[in-house]
Amino acid sequence: MEREDLRSSYDAVAESYAAKFFDELSRKPFDRELLERFARECPPGRVLDVGCGPGHVGRFLADQVVDVTGVDLAPAMIEVARRLNEGMRFDVGDMRHLDYRDGEIAGIVAFYSLIHIPRDEVPAVLRELHRVIASDGKLLLAVHGGSRSIAADEFLGHRVRFEATLFELQELEELVEAAGFRVDRALQREPYEFEAQTPRLYLAATRMDA
Repeated sequence: MEREDLRSSYDAVAESYAAKFFDELSRKPFDRELLERFARECPPGRVLDVGCGPGHVGRFLADQVVDVTGVDLAPAMIEVARRLNEGMRFDVGDMRHLDYRDGEIAGIVAFYSLIHIPRDEVPAVLRELHRVIASDGKLLLAVHGGSRSIAADEFLGHRVRFEATLFELQELEELVEAAGFRVDRALQREPYEFEAQTPRLYLAATRMDA
């Protein structure tokens, strides 16, 4: 999906997205456990919540005493996140080109943001995440499982373009390893009944020196 199309789509649905998803972690024990483990294992320093949406994942980490900055491509989504998460930092940014120095970041969480990157661009995005993470820093990804891409012209009741890349678990592992990470855990769970009915894939990894 083109960068400008993605930004305009999420600008349009920002309020609806927050209304639907901001409290979702309260019903997702599997996800909470993974985030708690990430918080325990991540080295001290700034953590990025990349593709942060309304900021609920970052808020959960902040409640675990993690120094979190939320980053999202859509300015309207950042405005919503700032309103809903007083005291947290949120910046407009693009995971393709993060505005951070090499090795500046202790860890990155990216829940359902990598799915918006076309498959042929995913290796470059993962290398960019590797670039900004410090040696032995942590990465935690969540994506939808599958073997294709999907597209629609409606999302959350809005007439906007929506596209998503689905991943096989082994494919995701190989992509992350090729970008310079060591895969620590690669997990899959079936969707909860209130979620879109795709398998959920999670990958925890550690940045290795190139």
